[in-house]
Amino acid sequence: MESNSASPTGPFAALLLAVLSFSLLQTMVVPALPDLGRELDATPAATAWVISSFLLTSSVGTVVIGRLGDLFGKRRLLLVSLTLLAAGTLLAALSGSIGVLVAARAVQGLGAGTFPLAFGIVRATFPRDRVPVAIGTISAIFGIGFGVGLVVPGPITDTLGWPWLFWTALAVILLALAAVAAFVPHDRGRGGGRVDWPGGIVLTVALVSLLLAISQSRQWATPVVVALGTASVVAFAGFAVLETRLTSPLIDLRMLRRRTLVTANLTALIIGFGMYGAFTLVPQLVQTPVTAGYGFGATVTESGLYLLPMAVTMLFAGPAAGRLGARLGFTPTLVLACVVGAAGFTFFAAGHRHAWAIAVGAGVLGVGIGFAFSALANVVVAAVGPHETGEATGVNTIVRTVGGSLGAQAAITIVATDLPAVSGYTTAFTLSAIALLIAALVASTARSRTARRSQEAAEGASPAASQGALGETARETSAEAARGTSEEVPQETSQGPSQTTGTEAAR
Repeated sequence: MESNSASPTGPFAALLLAVLSFSLLQTMVVPALPDLGRELDATPAATAWVISSFLLTSSVGTVVIGRLGDLFGKRRLLLVSLTLLAAGTLLAALSGSIGVLVAARAVQGLGAGTFPLAFGIVRATFPRDRVPVAIGTISAIFGIGFGVGLVVPGPITDTLGWPWLFWTALAVILLALAAVAAFVPHDRGRGGGRVDWPGGIVLTVALVSLLLAISQSRQWATPVVVALGTASVVAFAGFAVLETRLTSPLIDLRMLRRRTLVTANLTALIIGFGMYGAFTLVPQLVQTPVTAGYGFGATVTESGLYLLPMAVTMLFAGPAAGRLGARLGFTPTLVLACVVGAAGFTFFAAGHRHAWAIAVGAGVLGVGIGFAFSALANVVVAAVGPHETGEATGVNTIVRTVGGSLGAQAAITIVATDLPAVSGYTTAFTLSAIALLIAALVASTARSRTARRSQEAAEGASPAASQGALGETARETSAEAARGTSEEVPQETSQGPSQTTGTEAAR
């Protein structure tokens, strides 16, 4: 990869476009599902696969393409991801049946590698003092695209028709593809490793079985769901056995056992469970007819506007979290994110009969999501070596996706009637707030452990620089390396602007 002394403005803009092009497609079809089903003469169950197929392939694409980028070059695999995204989007725009559209969405999902690849490119090309803010901004764009994808489809579908959702997205993807080709520098990747295709196949079976069991738990018969869940457990166990026997595994399980990553992934799972309920329930709540005694009778377009404050605050929260984390540490920033997110859901739970409370809650939640995405990404990136960035961030993203799937299904189950009682929304929003407070507690325990280790280091013969976002001491990193749990100390992160002595980290 080229030196990080060059101006990163061009590569940064290209990466933002790449991440935005994928994140928009996560949710753009959600408001248009009724139109899609009607115009393509599809049942609701068949139409739901427009979402499910994308979710399934993106879960696999995130990890596999992220790992391939570590091996063979992140720029090369980013171009591959965007090409797959463009091909799927073109096919979706031209589709004339629900089957073709579902297949097109599956191809789109394979472009999910844009997210971990963007993080790896930032780490390799940006000046060290700008990495946290850049990662925070990319994380914010990922969340913003998710939110904007719920806002813009209404006007486009009403005026031009649903195919233009994909034509519009295709224009953004092609612009991102050209920008990446023009501005992102070449890199050779780590090299020296083989592609673990057996591991990729087993992991695909495990993830697909798990997500199908979650997403279809209310539609499919109980024996089928149980069988899928069992298949997932068996496949994950087989994957673990297979990966420990390979010299070049798809996912280095020793890396994932590092306490920093265990905490980050557990926190991501809980955050996904808590936060994704908002995207599922708020549009449904505001579209409820006023005659039900609550709701606002909003149209599809209007319901998206209720989430607009979330997208706006995320735009500023991501970069702000990067700056705050560089000064205070990303674990405290992550704890703060969870608390702020819980406050947003409290607004929803207590004031869902008032439009202003929904708007304020969405804005507050946007701050929490922006902070959380930024802090999680920085924690993970700082905890691994450069050649592990795509792999580690890909796993963290998938864990958050699984948590989101669980949270969405839990929220839908709670309000699972055509016209649910208002108490169902109150319960679901309260559950999300509690989940985020639990996530804050999990993240804070990691902070307590690292603070104690830093204090011990400060009382020794010489102070140790903090290791990564959680302030890991050099003493612990050396111990992990000796145990074979860490291949490489992520030196560039520990030497960055947030470097502190053990005493400062303890404070």
